[in-house]
Amino acid sequence: MGAYILRRLLLMIPTIVGIMAISFVVVQFAPGGPVEQVVAQLQGQGESASDRLSGSGGDLFGQQGGGDSSYRGAQGLDPDLIKKLEKQFGFDKPPLTRFLDMMWNYIRFDFGESFFRNTSVIDLIIDKLPVSMSLGFWILIVSYLISIPLGIRKAVKDGSTFDIWTSGVIIVGYAVPSFLFGILLIVMFAGGSFLDWFPLRGLVSDNFDDLTWWQKIGDYFWHLTLPLIAMAVSAFATTTLLTKNSFIDEIKKQYVTTARAKGLNERQVLYGHVFRNAMLIVIAGFPGAFISAFFTGSLLIEYIFSLDGLGRLGYLSIVNRDYPIVFGTLYIFSLMGLVVNLISDLIYTWIDPRIDFERRDV
Repeated sequence: MGAYILRRLLLMIPTIVGIMAISFVVVQFAPGGPVEQVVAQLQGQGESASDRLSGSGGDLFGQQGGGDSSYRGAQGLDPDLIKKLEKQFGFDKPPLTRFLDMMWNYIRFDFGESFFRNTSVIDLIIDKLPVSMSLGFWILIVSYLISIPLGIRKAVKDGSTFDIWTSGVIIVGYAVPSFLFGILLIVMFAGGSFLDWFPLRGLVSDNFDDLTWWQKIGDYFWHLTLPLIAMAVSAFATTTLLTKNSFIDEIKKQYVTTARAKGLNERQVLYGHVFRNAMLIVIAGFPGAFISAFFTGSLLIEYIFSLDGLGRLGYLSIVNRDYPIVFGTLYIFSLMGLVVNLISDLIYTWIDPRIDFERRDV
């Protein structure tokens, strides 16, 4: 197992380099980069906008002239201004040099500073992390604690009235997008058109620091209730059906018949034999669910409920071409995804000792 883990760790290096290289080519050379963003501000808002965005004062502007520029909308601006902007954002270096410098810094977990927020990328991530961690952690707990027992129950009662009715509810929940359900919850319960039971924005109240410890816990979950319900709809449906189908496949196998023939009761058969084998496919989907819950899966929910988390930060950074944040968050979550996949494989071997990765090629 040690050799397998070492191979997987070594394989992470070209994998993450490839992810970053492809993203660098696609994003870095897309139109509307940071230089063009500032140029558009200059052309539309004048000198004060340049002073604010460049941080170099009025000297950055020089004199407007008729110099040629490869940047869209930069005609009429002093070429020296464009060169200063390129140096400020690091575009005065060749693309390969920029990429190698970025990867060398990322290996040391030095993610630099945001182009437009005047703070380091790691500080921004730490600042937004509590929101995303709250959503991700609780949605995983809720979806797995409810979906797995329900999926097992549906597998045991396959074809019964209970199975049919719960399947109908699950299918409807799966078909309704989480953001649409979130809007419905706001309209119904957050002062939209009917009831005003839950807050509309934020993770905690403004007077959170003045509350007692038990009031803080209540206030925290009071703010999380609607976002978690909205996110749990699709996650709940997917995990439940996955668990049910996995258990049905295992129950039909010969070893279950043999276990029953030996006199074991249904509970012993279900949890002593079937459970370990059936849960393998659920564990296989855990890494994707983990990354999705902590980042991409909460993007729309963060917007709808005005939660300032990592999903919203990443989206705004892409729109504004704030490359240090874009590539910094991509690197961190790609690395997390690779590590979680490795952990998932190790859990495979713990649940089912018959799986031996040492005898297989990586």
